[in-house]
Amino acid sequence: MLSERRLEVLRAIVQDYVGTEEPVGSKALTERHRLGVSPATIRNDMAALEDEGYIAQPHTSAGRIPTDKGYRLFVDKLAGVKPLSSPERRAIQNFLDGAVDLDDVVGRTVRLLAQLTRQVAVVQYPSLTRSTVRHVELLALAPARLMLVLITDTGRVEQRLIDCQAPFAEGSLADLRARLNSRVVGRRFTDVPHLVQDLPESFEQDDRGTVSTVLSVLLETLVEETEERLMIGGTVNLTRFGHDFPLTIRPVLEALEEHVVMLKLLGEAKDSGMTVRIGHENAHEGLTSTSVVTVGYGSGDEAVAKLGVVGPTRMDYPGTMGAVRAVARYVGQILAES
Repeated sequence: MLSERRLEVLRAIVQDYVGTEEPVGSKALTERHRLGVSPATIRNDMAALEDEGYIAQPHTSAGRIPTDKGYRLFVDKLAGVKPLSSPERRAIQNFLDGAVDLDDVVGRTVRLLAQLTRQVAVVQYPSLTRSTVRHVELLALAPARLMLVLITDTGRVEQRLIDCQAPFAEGSLADLRARLNSRVVGRRFTDVPHLVQDLPESFEQDDRGTVSTVLSVLLETLVEETEERLMIGGTVNLTRFGHDFPLTIRPVLEALEEHVVMLKLLGEAKDSGMTVRIGHENAHEGLTSTSVVTVGYGSGDEAVAKLGVVGPTRMDYPGTMGAVRAVARYVGQILAES
């Protein structure tokens, strides 16, 4: 275990390196921080931190920079989550409150996160496997043509056209709408198939074929829409950090383009709370020079998806974690009110 003084030296090194982009020497630490010890003692502490792998010396400098291990200790022990100011919180709320539908919510969230953190923002669409049905609407477009509208608790809306084998009376349509909603509203999508499997048998023989067709389209919609989706924005922000990537930025860009990689990354964070993966903690080779900060968001106590940012390991962790958490909280409120 590191002593409190050496933890303070590590904190100072991380803060200075993130702020100045320059390797940090003992002289700079003595001048910028009130550590209460002599420069010689700080040099000894830095040597101990280097021996234990928390900091390293770049070949071109006499100063030191944090390693992945050093950043990890900083995040776990030393970094509080920086609260957003009142103007920042109002700006987030005003920006997100103008959203008109789920796609707009996700798009605005991506842009907002990228602007707040100056990193790459990643927002996962709410997963239908964790969503519930808010309402199923059935509309008659013609005697033998219907529209099915599926609305989720996260505000997601799916529409499907249904061509029936025979005309379907308005009274039968109203009956089907009522019975369907009584069974599935408030229930998880994964529960719907067994909740409706015997529904056709409760209708007159002439209507059973149409009811079965409607249910088939509903269940096909559930299967299609459980495919996970995400939106990425602010990739251009990475160009500001070219020197933070030891070889080239290309592997990072290629990993970001692979949505399967990013979805897997988000899915690996089982906990809906704040997760910070630093450098080589990211399994994908293209992301080993980055840090990924994610948190779950949802319309209730349970997270329906995750959002976060990707940036260099030389990251303002307290500020980034605060922004990600605040945005997730507001998105959750919007979904709850939608």
